[in-house]
Amino acid sequence: MRYRVLGMILAGGKGSRLAPLTTYRSKPSVPFGGTFRIIDFVLSNFANSGIKSVYVLTQFKSQSLVEHLARAWAGTNLRPGNFIIPVPAQMQTMGAVWYEGTADAIYQNLNLVRETQPDFVCIFGGDHIYHMDVSLMLRSHIKNEADVTIAALPVPRHEARRFGVVECDAEQRVHGFHEKVEHPPAMPNDQARCYASMGNYVFSRAALEEMLESDSADPSSAHDFGQNILPRMVADGRRVFAYDFESNVLPGWTEGQRNTYWRDVGTLEAYFDASMDLCGLVPELDLYNRAWPINTLGSSAPPAKFVQDQEARPGSANQSICGPGVIVSGGSVVRSLLGRRVRVGSESQVEDSVLMDGVKVGKRCRVRRTIIDKDVRLPDGTIVGYDREDDRARGWHATESGITVIPKSPVVRPITTLDL
Repeated sequence: MRYRVLGMILAGGKGSRLAPLTTYRSKPSVPFGGTFRIIDFVLSNFANSGIKSVYVLTQFKSQSLVEHLARAWAGTNLRPGNFIIPVPAQMQTMGAVWYEGTADAIYQNLNLVRETQPDFVCIFGGDHIYHMDVSLMLRSHIKNEADVTIAALPVPRHEARRFGVVECDAEQRVHGFHEKVEHPPAMPNDQARCYASMGNYVFSRAALEEMLESDSADPSSAHDFGQNILPRMVADGRRVFAYDFESNVLPGWTEGQRNTYWRDVGTLEAYFDASMDLCGLVPELDLYNRAWPINTLGSSAPPAKFVQDQEARPGSANQSICGPGVIVSGGSVVRSLLGRRVRVGSESQVEDSVLMDGVKVGKRCRVRRTIIDKDVRLPDGTIVGYDREDDRARGWHATESGITVIPKSPVVRPITTLDL
């Protein structure tokens, strides 16, 4: 059977823990992996799964995100029924304010659900790094005749205190929720692990509308899916099921391969670690699976180039990802991610770092465990990431865990000119 499916992406959070990368942009629009934005992962998961009717709910510092959607995903809107549309907070409902929670964000846009009349609504976060065939989760939802299905990530029980844990039986039906508890309940078939909620949901439309209407009338509610909507559905005897993320096998994978990679990159440390994951010998997250591409903004930049300088020092990169237009001239790059049109000068060393689009590293620089935002120019001889107090004295952000962040440099945008 054919079903009408609507995707709704929650992309309005402040992302304050990821500052200064989120000083001028929302978390979903932060660059990641050399050429992508964080939101490209959930959008690509939807597109590759056949879900091509998507609303992206924005709120704080959304300009960069809106521009990225317009440039990178505009082609999605060329066919009837295919669209990726940013939806700013519009205060559509009576007495509405800014979104007060994840459920309130959907409630304030229920008009979009009613106008499209989907059978199912996929409500996903816009700020996680992972691969997922959402159609398999939808099939599980239909098979279980569920009101809502929750994507659940198996995690070791000793790590589960960081998550909201889903308690379910052998049939995957959910019977309870446990928010960051010391001794969470185990998975029904694995006593060493438990199910952590990924914050991604498939709702049957009638159940979604009914629960949101009821929740909006409750003055004691925080209007949050995990905190209010889902526990209430379980208490009311609704059909709430968990979907095992590990069972989500993608096209192009080898036989027996399991889906184990999911990262919330909500802090600088998590963002940095996830970036370094991509530089591993065999990364858990495969960006090179042609059967499951991650789409993003195209580039007219030429291929990356590694050249000798005038002193015959070779430019090199090892265990690194280098985007289009990169030139490494007589310098070395190790375990790092370089975005589009990055330049690394003679005798410079870049190690365990993330350099975003347009960064220029001068000659004889040393860069270690540093995230450099877009269009920054490092003068010749700059040393960063070796002395935390020295980095802070220069006005850079240096964490206690040893990561330095250099905020983006302002650039003058090109606009049209007139001969007057």
